[in-house]
Amino acid sequence: MLEVADLSVEYQGVPVLSHISFTLKQGSLAGLIGPNGAGKTTLLKAILNLVPLRSGCVTFGGQPISCQRQRIAYVPQRSQIDWDYPITVKNVVLMARTVHAGWLRGYSKQSRQLVQQVLERLELAHLSDRPISQLSGGQQQRVFLARALAQQPDLFLLDEPFNGVDKKTESILSGVYQELKDAGKTILISCHAWAEALQTCDQLLLINNSLIACGSPDVVLQPENILRAYGMAQERNHWHRPSYHFC
Repeated sequence: MLEVADLSVEYQGVPVLSHISFTLKQGSLAGLIGPNGAGKTTLLKAILNLVPLRSGCVTFGGQPISCQRQRIAYVPQRSQIDWDYPITVKNVVLMARTVHAGWLRGYSKQSRQLVQQVLERLELAHLSDRPISQLSGGQQQRVFLARALAQQPDLFLLDEPFNGVDKKTESILSGVYQELKDAGKTILISCHAWAEALQTCDQLLLINNSLIACGSPDVVLQPENILRAYGMAQERNHWHRPSYHFC
């Protein structure tokens, strides 16, 4: 179980997140939604203690998050990655096994087999020796999910994994997330568009610097919550769409 209690973050005295509290149970697939600038990326980083907290605490499995790093995988937005770094697909994924092998030891046979299985699941095995700079956007997104899977964590924090990817990648990612949920893993996905959240998530967190609503999509995506989070113009543009088809 992931528990976030009274979490607040500020940058140079300006509040970015204010008194956010929520709980994600084991085996839950949750979407984090809100307008641009709402603090979604900051919340994911704050959960990981990658940004200083003004207040609050985060625990996973009843222990401080700082004691649970090996059980947590974080996949940032693709725009935050240096894709010109000279490394192959397989070596990116193998990096996830370093904590198991140690810096001065080689990778075990079991680790290499696991990496191969992950590459095959994400349909990347044929690209294993290709530099990451030569991949498409969807392939790049799958590489970093593969690295997260090879880590074998219990909690996944994913920042806009559907952003700008192809239909094939959308389908693969959605299938993997469902498999992780069925295996009892906890997944929190930052989503730019509601369509992503509605298709893949059974729980939503709607934020705009503070927590507006938390619960099932039907509970969270009520007009009054959308109005509070996005304002009247966004409410008209987004709420009255005929469908939310994504894949």
